[in-house]
Amino acid sequence: MSKVVVLKTEPNRVLADYSTLLTKAGFTKHVPKKYETVLKLNLSWSQYYPACSTEPWQLEGVLKFLKDNKYKNVHPMENKTVVTDVWKGAVGNKWLPILKKYDLEYKPLTRAKWVKYKPKAELLALHKVFHHEHYIPEFFIGKNVVHFPTVKTHGHTKMTGAMKNAFGGLITQKRHHCHKYIHDVLVDLLQIQKEIHKGIFAVMDGTVCGDGAGPRTMEPRIKDYILASNDQVAIDAVSAKMMGFDPMKIRFIKKAHDLGLGCGDVKQLDIEGEDISRVNFKFTSKKSAVIMGDQLMRNKVDFIQKILFHTPLFKMCIFGSEFYHDRLWYPTIGRMKINKFNKTKWGKLWRKYEA
Repeated sequence: MSKVVVLKTEPNRVLADYSTLLTKAGFTKHVPKKYETVLKLNLSWSQYYPACSTEPWQLEGVLKFLKDNKYKNVHPMENKTVVTDVWKGAVGNKWLPILKKYDLEYKPLTRAKWVKYKPKAELLALHKVFHHEHYIPEFFIGKNVVHFPTVKTHGHTKMTGAMKNAFGGLITQKRHHCHKYIHDVLVDLLQIQKEIHKGIFAVMDGTVCGDGAGPRTMEPRIKDYILASNDQVAIDAVSAKMMGFDPMKIRFIKKAHDLGLGCGDVKQLDIEGEDISRVNFKFTSKKSAVIMGDQLMRNKVDFIQKILFHTPLFKMCIFGSEFYHDRLWYPTIGRMKINKFNKTKWGKLWRKYEA
């Protein structure tokens, strides 16, 4: 039976609580020390926004546990997209001083060697997107991977978590082409992970969660939860349930469950720690203007898609996304929400971290 551990925490003890969380979830069993370990961070925005990307205390909590348990050869990594900057994001989210504190080198996947990979399993969608020319980071092969998602909604997939976090690690920055088949692609990526990794684990932060038009323009909600599991489907199912969604009605969770890649039915899970049977955040997944436009254009006839997404005209789409998010929403609505968050207990902890 798959196990997911869920704990309540507070800023003054969050690092110790992460250690307890990982111990209860059997981290050392599922992430063997004899192999190198990739820490797949989550960068959804180059600038800091609550619940959007891997939180600094989430990163430090895991790094402290790894150090205390004498893990060696640990590699923090993340990839860029057409609208994020992998270095600016590491600075904006305060990752670099934490990595320096634990004597670790940040290794952006922009510097990695990508190799063609032919999956052993029959895939659902990746072959439709990349025509059997799929590339993955050579560095990932034969290593453990630990994912660092947050509890939040998503306009493309209703919610995002551990399975979606692989989207940024196993596909090049051209992964926006996968949006049309996103649910099937996430299942394909889990298949690939099970082929190439020695151990797979996820540590999800729900101290501050994202409600609404995720993964960026959300309403931050303080919830004080942290989650961990070696079953990527299960941890996503529990997170979805806590947000108020039926996990088995979310397509990528249901498909992965049906294929035996994990357990998406919370009734069949061993959930330790907090009693979440009555937890319901009553979150609502909404679509930002950018995601609505993306879905509208990708569902048009093929020649329109080719013109917009496979020619220099795509630069206009990138500019539109950057203008909306970075120059319009973030300095106005976003700034007001950040100022409000900064007055909360988690906002005060955020400000204590070195920039």
